[in-house]
Amino acid sequence: MSMPGPVTAQQMHFAEPLPLRSGAALRDYTLLYETYGTLNAARSNAVLVCHALNASHHVAGAYADQPKNVGWWDNLIGPGKPLDTDRFFVLCVNNPGSCFGSTGPMHVNPDTGRPYGSDFPVVTVEDWVDAQARVLDRLGIAQLAAVVGGSLGGMQALGWTLQYPERVRHALVIASAPNLSAQNIAFNEVARRAIVTDPEFHGGHFYAHGVVPKRGLTVARMIGHITYLSDDSMEAKFGRTLRSAELSYSTQDIEFQIESYLRYQGDKFSEYFDANTYLLITRALDYFDPARDFGGNLSAALARAQAKFLVVSFTTDWRFSPLRSREIVKALLDNRRDVSYAEIDAPHGHDAFLLDDARYHGVVRSYFDNIHADTTGELHA
Repeated sequence: MSMPGPVTAQQMHFAEPLPLRSGAALRDYTLLYETYGTLNAARSNAVLVCHALNASHHVAGAYADQPKNVGWWDNLIGPGKPLDTDRFFVLCVNNPGSCFGSTGPMHVNPDTGRPYGSDFPVVTVEDWVDAQARVLDRLGIAQLAAVVGGSLGGMQALGWTLQYPERVRHALVIASAPNLSAQNIAFNEVARRAIVTDPEFHGGHFYAHGVVPKRGLTVARMIGHITYLSDDSMEAKFGRTLRSAELSYSTQDIEFQIESYLRYQGDKFSEYFDANTYLLITRALDYFDPARDFGGNLSAALARAQAKFLVVSFTTDWRFSPLRSREIVKALLDNRRDVSYAEIDAPHGHDAFLLDDARYHGVVRSYFDNIHADTTGELHA
């Protein structure tokens, strides 16, 4: 297995406005992206990776000046890995509204000359797919060998097959859902309230005050993190272990290791993530529902899809449960689509899609082996 060289983030500027589902438009914006591997002569080996809530375009490899800053899906993507960059040209676009370089709330609003803050327009999964399509247009990629994503990224992968059905040959929808349940929307709303009620939030225009609503972000991340882990994994990792030998009999001190862990994760998150971005992205999650325009009929909604599918779920993922993945599978089968389904018995909860699991990685590797065989077969036809 060869090691990849240092990776470099690239950027693409767009002067043409991006029409949004809300009726607003994003004008004069920049998108960051990274690519790995080489686009073949036929331009038929491109794989688009769609990132989830708190991730970015930095999906694999490391930067020359930041060797410890390794891409968030590096265990899956690279030379000789399940998504093999010796075979495929892999790219990941940082979505508009993000806080990792693409135009977002921290950037200057061309209409006011000040940071957008909470005036940044609400963006949807569909808007992100449109933005990604513009990047592919610029790169001269008419059709993707595959689009792949986990969680919110899986929603984007599904969205691609519905918005640009002729441009996607395969879609890998991992640990995802056709829409959020009421419980999931509820978790997102509690997280958002934690942020907007932080005194340092200032209605989303905290940049002008030189502050960050860290307390709200910390609580939001703590809530989210609980939902990404399974009860079993939390029990195995922390149980009821105390932080010190004796109880302090305090309602405010940290008593249990799980409390210490959550606060650490929340504090770390609040140092690098933008509060307005968190509000935007959780709302995009809430809004995704391709069946809405079809009277709630998912089978009717997915009739437009032409791609072949791999759908993967994890048994202990209660935030995006296997039941939700099976809804997608059933709707595709109702339309006689080619779909493979893997339900991985993994203890890690929702986070399993980011972790090393031999069975999960084996399924993905096998699927991409078949895509590669199809691609090279087409080239030699």
